[in-house]
Parts: sequence; C-alpha cells; structure tokens
Amino acid sequence: MRYNLIRKMDISNGPGVRVSVFLQGCEFHCKNCFNPETWDFEGGKEFTDEHIEKIMKLCESSNVKGLSILGGEPLHPRNIETTTKIAKAFKENYPDKDIWVWSGFTFDNMREKEVFKYIDVLVDGQYKDELHSPKLKWRGSSNQRVIDVQKSLNENNVILVENT
Repeated sequence: MRYNLIRKMDISNGPGVRVSVFLQGCEFHCKNCFNPETWDFEGGKEFTDEHIEKIMKLCESSNVKGLSILGGEPLHPRNIETTTKIAKAFKENYPDKDIWVWSGFTFDNMREKEVFKYIDVLVDGQYKDELHSPKLKWRGSSNQRVIDVQKSLNENNVILVENT
C-alpha cells in the first residue's frame, strides 16, 4: 500500500486535534474531489510497518483526540488490509481515543470486514458535487452519512452520529 501524507496535527478531519493518514489510491474519482492527488495507486510513498510505529508515536500525546484515516480510499481492496493493521494497532495502544474513517464505500456493503471492529465513526458514500453543502459537518455532500460504527454493529442497524 502507498500513502500520500501523514498529518501530525489536524483539526479539520474529525473532532479535536487528530493525527490523519491520507492513503493513496481511489477508483471513484468523484467530481471536484478535494484530494484528487490521492487517486493514483502508484503515487505517494510506500507505507511500511515503521509508518504504523510513527503514527502510534504521534498519537501518544494527550492533546491528540484520535486518528483519522482518509484518502484516497481506505477501504479499497488494495488498501483495506493496511487500514485494518493501522486501526487495530491504534485501538490496542489507545482504546480511549477514537478512529474516524472516510470512504466512498457504504457501511451496508462493508460491515462484515474486520476493520469495523476498530472504527468508531465512518463517513460513508461517494462525494456528490451536486449535493455539496458547506453547512454539512464532517462530510462534503448530503448523501454521505456520519455513522456510529460500534452502535450500528451492536444494534444491527445504521445509527448516525448526532448533530452532523
């Protein structure tokens, strides 16, 4: 897998100060995507286990509320294994901090994947430029959902995060 950027102090991709990992590679190519430089699966830099260690070290600070994984496409078949490794390591090290993931795939079609054991919030659905609104919180278009993953898995029903 490849990555585009690891941001050590991010305040725009989830609540509070976060560490954000922007993965490389996406096949959706949404019109007016805010991150088209992450589309190419061969772009960016090679991601290794040392990067997971670096991410864990960056998340160590008590100022960091959580980890955000976006892209590119974290749940693409070429990326999901590493996304799962990152999420699992994070939850093992920081069980009281949260993980947010942005994906063009929908929760309904992916909920059986192991990665969802570790994700707290999923912003799902492809960005639709015609449904864009700057008033939306944590998402770009009104078709996207901000899902409480653990509640959704426990209740076997999609539960949205309030005030989004």
